Amino acid sequence: MDKRELYDGFKNMEAQTQLMLSKFSELREGMTEIMEKNSELEIENQHLRELINEQKDSENDNDGEPHLSKSRKNLEKLYNEGFHVCNQFYGKHRDENDSCIFCTEIIYREG
Repeated sequence: MDKRELYDGFKNMEAQTQLMLSKFSELREGMTEIMEKNSELEIENQHLRELINEQKDSENDNDGEPHLSKSRKNLEKLYNEGFHVCNQFYGKHRDENDSCIFCTEIIYREG
């Protein structure tokens, strides 16, 4: 193999390597776009599931009980775990047997 063939071989290999590198870059950019779109769709899907669940809950709440928002459900959960959620005693333990009229007013009031 003479010097010219060796030089041409390296030149050809360099061109192929640059072409492959540009294809890798294109693939990486495409993969990044796909991953971003996938993340957006997962978030949107989760929001839609929550919306559907809220609508199902509101349909199931037609049995006379008031419909509670997420925040009020969280307050109700804290209250049922034995904590006050009213302004007067917020965060303090309450006896499981005792009910607090202030807490229940906050959780179950209309509007």
